Amino acid sequence: MKKFNVTVNGKSYAVEVEEIGAGPSGFTYVPTQPVTQAAMSPQPVQSNPVPQVAEAPKAVSSSASDELITAPMPGTILDIKVVEGQVVKEGDILLILEAMKMENEIVSPSDGVIKKINTSKGATVSTGALLVTIG
Repeated sequence: MKKFNVTVNGKSYAVEVEEIGAGPSGFTYVPTQPVTQAAMSPQPVQSNPVPQVAEAPKAVSSSASDELITAPMPGTILDIKVVEGQVVKEGDILLILEAMKMENEIVSPSDGVIKKINTSKGATVSTGALLVTIG
């Protein structure tokens, strides 16, 4: 028996694996269903699969000079540190986003004025969701 620690969805499990035989590569494949010749023939593999990503919603009322701050990951808005009309500098904390039980500070990428806050405290947001518009 060999023991391994396996982490699935952030939860760690201790597992024991029994080695039942070794082939030329060190492991023996034991099929659970009959294997046909068609199943064993090589299948083409896409060399660089491109993940399909949903586009973030676009703001309708923003001008070309506006900076759109979007959620970098899914989570919950714990706190909003700014108000509309407030002047912010690059690096100022705009809001706190909780993701995977960690508090993440979302900061201003540039100097500007908060034009619109597009979320609220306690809101659940997905990746790419519009949070703040800076002008």
